[in-house]
Amino acid sequence: MQIVRFQDARGVGLAVNTGEGYRAVHAADPAYPGDLPALIASGVDLMETMAEFRSAAPIDIDAMTILPPIPNPGKIVCIGLNYVDHAAEGHFEVPTYPTIFARFATSLIGHGAPLVRPPQSQDFDFEGELVAVIGLGGRNIAREDALRHIAGYSIFNDGSVRDYQFRTPQWTMGKNFDGTGAFGPAFVPAAALPEGARGLRLQTRLNGAVVQDASTADMIFDVTELVALLSEAFTLEPGDVIVTGTPAGVGFARTPPLWMQPGDVCEVEIEQIGILRNIVA
Repeated sequence: MQIVRFQDARGVGLAVNTGEGYRAVHAADPAYPGDLPALIASGVDLMETMAEFRSAAPIDIDAMTILPPIPNPGKIVCIGLNYVDHAAEGHFEVPTYPTIFARFATSLIGHGAPLVRPPQSQDFDFEGELVAVIGLGGRNIAREDALRHIAGYSIFNDGSVRDYQFRTPQWTMGKNFDGTGAFGPAFVPAAALPEGARGLRLQTRLNGAVVQDASTADMIFDVTELVALLSEAFTLEPGDVIVTGTPAGVGFARTPPLWMQPGDVCEVEIEQIGILRNIVA
């Protein structure tokens, strides 16, 4: 069950793929259940809430402006080198502890929005990733309880400005140019997916050519492990986003490097979640 935040001439709304197309409720409608971040924070049964959309008005989702599922996450925690083959292609040691960096909400864009290569650099790379969204907050979360804290999942393209990223050991600068973090299009409740979103095929395509193809089962640190380890250091809160890392195939590791160029189309697809599509500008 895919949930999409959108905007049209009537304003912001929520749409749900009921299996027979998308049906929508606008924020101005009496039946509007609340924005997605608020629903997640409230702890309501998202599957039950979304089932009520079957009686809502149908819409053409392709005619809407698609918004990031979580517009302003309190934390965007990104995991680097979380697939063995990706660590190897970059000549990094396979980590025994997660490589962690942060993104800022000012870098986020939605499905269909331009993925912006900044004028300062031509080294603009793609990274298709699974996103886990926190529903139940907590600190020092036990591994056996970790998945209870996940509300659902989405897709991310961690557009990376590589020359800025590798100027220092800290990657934050190259990961936070405005317009480089594509997020969406849909949020899928955890109950609609395999436990921990494990075993889903993740594929990135650049201009139709497959450049990344892996399974989320190949992550070194799975969602359970990430929730437990991150919450040792800081409190996870509803709506926080964990971007779980990218598999092998990224552009900087190729000979010659494969950079995204203006006019390119980059798609990240994760089975049962959807396709995140952006044109490079």
